Amino acid sequence: MRGTGFVVGNGTLVATNAHVVPEVLDAASGETLLVQAVSGTTGTQRRLAKTAAKDKSHDLALLRIEGTPLPAMTLHSVGPVREGQSVAFTGFPIGGVLGLSPVTHRGIISAITPIALPSATANQLNEQVIKRLKSGTFEVYQLDGTAYPGNSGGPLFEMERGEVIGIINMVFVKGTKESVLSQPSGISFAVPVQYLQELLRNLQ
Repeated sequence: MRGTGFVVGNGTLVATNAHVVPEVLDAASGETLLVQAVSGTTGTQRRLAKTAAKDKSHDLALLRIEGTPLPAMTLHSVGPVREGQSVAFTGFPIGGVLGLSPVTHRGIISAITPIALPSATANQLNEQVIKRLKSGTFEVYQLDGTAYPGNSGGPLFEMERGEVIGIINMVFVKGTKESVLSQPSGISFAVPVQYLQELLRNLQ
């Protein structure tokens, strides 16, 4: 399991982080993209998926799943997100090492701060990436809740109505993935949902 996602739109789209989705699949070797949907009423379902859209600038991706639509989460559209606001996020910490039951954490938005998403490796620092970094940053939500690598792509939602206000993205991790259980930093980040809404509009 590479990360977390959540259903949006018409129920056939799953939002997640772009870095969670493989760049290339080896179809000759039988590699496919699979989404494992967990529901309290129907149990666990496995759905074949394809990449529908990507926004690498904000590390977002939309996957289109096969089969009947699933219940979609509501995206926040009214009122500002503020520092000190109570939030929660759900996902699969450490990529399912703790089990395939979703885990929910609570916290607050401790800061709204500018950030730039660099490439994963120096080999990916091409002209387009460098231009994007020079052009400026965008604001993200800094959280005081502890997320883990498997939480990447999961929904950050406000407590009153359960509307998604962001997508869990970056986690400060000390050392290896195994060490985050004993040495969590307690600092996580989420990309504001407005960039996901733009990706959805461009897809239509």
